[in-house]
Amino acid sequence: MRRSWIAALFATLLIQTVGSSLSQIVPVVAPIMTAELGVPPQTVGNFASLNTFGAILFLAFGTPLVAAFGPARLLQAGVLTGAAALALAAAGQIWLLPVAALMLGIGYGPTGPAGSRILQATAPPRHRVLIFSVKQAGAPAGGALAGIIAAPVAAAWGWQAAMWVGIAVAVLAALALQPLRGALDAERNPRFPLREAFTLRRLAAPVATLRISPVLPPLCLQAFAFAALQGSLFNFTVTWLVEAHDATLTAAGTVFATMQLAGVIGRLLLGWGADRLGDATRSLAVHGMLAAGLSALWVLAGPGAPWALMLLLAFLSGFTAASWNGIFLAEVARVSPPDRVAEASSGAIMLCFLGYLSAPTAFAFAVTVTGSWTLPFLAACGLLAVISVLVLAWRGARGGVAG
Repeated sequence: MRRSWIAALFATLLIQTVGSSLSQIVPVVAPIMTAELGVPPQTVGNFASLNTFGAILFLAFGTPLVAAFGPARLLQAGVLTGAAALALAAAGQIWLLPVAALMLGIGYGPTGPAGSRILQATAPPRHRVLIFSVKQAGAPAGGALAGIIAAPVAAAWGWQAAMWVGIAVAVLAALALQPLRGALDAERNPRFPLREAFTLRRLAAPVATLRISPVLPPLCLQAFAFAALQGSLFNFTVTWLVEAHDATLTAAGTVFATMQLAGVIGRLLLGWGADRLGDATRSLAVHGMLAAGLSALWVLAGPGAPWALMLLLAFLSGFTAASWNGIFLAEVARVSPPDRVAEASSGAIMLCFLGYLSAPTAFAFAVTVTGSWTLPFLAACGLLAVISVLVLAWRGARGGVAG
C-alpha cells in the first residue's frame, strides 16, 4: 500500500510540476516576446485567459476520457499536448498564439481530475490533505522552475529557446511516467462510451457538482477568488516589474520564482495544518483574508523596497496566495462519493478556473483603461478579502458543522 501511494504521488507531482512550468513560461518571457512581436505587454493576460479557457474545455468534456483511457495516460497526453503548444508559440506567428494558448490549457486540464482520481484511490485517509497538497505544490514548483530557468535562457538566447527547453522537459516527463502506467491505469474501462464526453449534458457538470454537498458552493466561491488573485499575481508580476519598475528580466524572474517557491512551502505547511484543524472551509476563509492583506502589502511596498525586503514581501505574498489549491481539492474529494471524485473535481476546478479565466482579461483591460498596474492588483486583493469574510460568516452561521 505504501509503495502504491508513493508511486502515485510521484507520478501526479511530476506531471503537475511540468504542466505548470509549461503554462508559466509565457508569462515569464512575456516582456521580450511581446516587444519582439509588437503587441502591448498587458496582452499576456489575454493569452492567460485563453490558456484557462482551454483547461475549462477539458474539464467540461474530458472527464470521461479519464475513465476510458486511464488517468496516467491522460496525464501523459496532457504534457505532450503542452509541448506541442509551445512548439506552435515558438514559431513566432501572432495568429498561432491563441491556438497555442488553448492547447496549453487543454494539456493542463487533466492534472486536476486525473490526479485526484489517482490520489483518492491510494492516499492514506489520515494524510489525504497533506498528500493532495504535496501534489498541488507541483504547480508553484513548476512556476518557480520557469522563473529560474526560462528567464535567464530567454535573456541569453531568446524567448523561443526557453520554450524549446520546456518542450524537452515535457517529453522526458511523459516517458518517465510510462513504467507506472500499468498500475495507475488498472481500473480504466476501455469500453467506456466516448460519446459521453461530447454532450451538452457535460456543461451542466459544475451545477451538478454544487448539489453534492452544501459545503461545495462556498468552497468553490472561495476558490474562485483565490484563483483571481493568484492568476493576477503570477501572470503579470514579471511584466509589471519590467515595464513599470525597470527591472531586468532575470531580476523579475528571480522575484517570480521566489513567489512560486513560497507557494510550494505554503502548500506543504498549510496542507499539514489543515489535516489537523479538520475544517477546510473555515481554514481557507481565514487564509484568504491573510493572503489578501499580504498581497496588497507586496503590491504597494514591494517593488520600491530594498532587494532583501522586496524578496521577503514577494515570498509572503506567494506563501499565502498560492497555497490553497491542495486543501480545496482534498475537501472536494472528501465530500464526494468515491465513484464521483473525478467528476466532482472537474466541476469544482472548472468553477474555480473561472477566476483564472476572467481575472487576467479584466486585469489587462484595466491596465489599458487606467494606465495603472497597481489598481488591478488591489482589486483582486479586495475581491478575495470580501469573499473570505462572507464565507467565514456563512461557516460561523452553520455552527462549524462539517459538510
